[in-house]
Parts: sequence; C-alpha cells; structure tokens
Amino acid sequence: MAVLTDFTSRDWKSHPAYRHPPYKSTVLRGPSKPLLPLPHTLSELTGPIYGHEVLESLDHDLTKNAVRNGEPLGERIIVSGRVLDEEGRPVPETLIEIWQANAAGRYIHRVDQHDAPIDANFLGSGRCMTDQDGRYRFTSIKPGAYPWGNHPNGWRPQHIHFSLFGTSFLSRLVTQMYFPGDPLLPLDPIFNSTADEEARDRLVAKFSLDLTEPEWALGYEFDIVLRGPQSTPMEN
Repeated sequence: MAVLTDFTSRDWKSHPAYRHPPYKSTVLRGPSKPLLPLPHTLSELTGPIYGHEVLESLDHDLTKNAVRNGEPLGERIIVSGRVLDEEGRPVPETLIEIWQANAAGRYIHRVDQHDAPIDANFLGSGRCMTDQDGRYRFTSIKPGAYPWGNHPNGWRPQHIHFSLFGTSFLSRLVTQMYFPGDPLLPLDPIFNSTADEEARDRLVAKFSLDLTEPEWALGYEFDIVLRGPQSTPMEN
C-alpha cells in the first residue's frame, strides 16, 4: 500500500472523545492534558507490518478456522465491504483483523467470566487482506449481546471489532461494527461516545440481500472510510 504524504486531516469531531464520562473507564484512562505530537522516524513509518505471508487459507472464515468437533453454534453471517480513502478510492493490501463474542455473548478469554457458554468450535477472531478494489470479506457467526459493569443492567449491543493496519504498526486504526435495528444501540455509552449522529450511523452495517447466500447466511455491508468528512469513527 502506498504511503500517503498529502491527505485530508482527520475530522476529530466525528470520532469519540478520549474521555466520555458515561463510558466510565475512559475517565480513568483517557489523557487529561493535551497530547504532544512527536515526529515519526523512517523506521516507524515503514515497518514492520504483517501481510499476506501470515495469512492462512481459512483465516477469513470464523465458522471454519477453529472447528474441532463440529460447526459453531449460532446464526451464520457474511460481512463484506471496502476500505476507502478520503476521496473514495480503494485502499488495497490492508490487513484487517476482527474479533467478537460468540453467539451467546462470550469471548474466548480468561478475563471474560460472563455466565454464558463457550463454543469450542468458535475462536472469535479472523483476518484477511483487502484486494485491489479495497474489498474484504469475512464469514462468521452473529455475536450475542453481553452484560458489562459500566452501569446498572448495562448490556453491550451485538458488535464486531475491526483493526486495520496500513504501512506500519503506527497506522493501526480500530473501530466497531454494529447491526441494524439493535434496541441496545441508544443505550450504549460506547456507541454514543461518537457525538455526531451521522458519523455514529456509519458504524452500523447495512443488511445486503446481494451478499446473503440462500438457505445459508445473511449478508451485511460495512465500508470503512479512513479520512475525510465521511470517515468511519475510530477508537482513540
């Protein structure tokens, strides 16, 4: 992927603030003083980075990359979209990693002690590279909602985490994708930490009948725009 030397500066108003009081942990971990920009050296701007050489044939298919004794439980989904720059041009050869809870709303992680079953056939993570048109595609299981201790009776909406790497680790961007019609969205402090409503709506995938495979999986379209007025909100 080419290094961009002339680009539109990031519109910070369309991204979540470092400190968002309803999302309680940000008050403790968010910076309380203005950040100091540091010039990047050549080594920071050019590498290292993971690419095609680290990908396995099933990394993009979360319904198969961890199968042991059968298929994972839950509703199969296809998530696809394009990674675009501020001019709407495709960004090829971008490494995308995703991670998510299983259909019962539980992650495969020792810290997650939610009283929900673990699916031995679902790892909950995958990765792929965008093609020359900037397109990616994952097959997965629709994640479940889960409780979190941020506030009384707080539940996180169904979501998938996305991580994108550009030409180096310093160019990593992280965001979340949500599902249309989820009743938990208006109640979620993380989703609503993006103050601009139009920008917030860009975090919600669109149902796609074209992506949907008959009698097998529903399809969702989720484009990721890196910069500019239509940029996808990213976690800071």
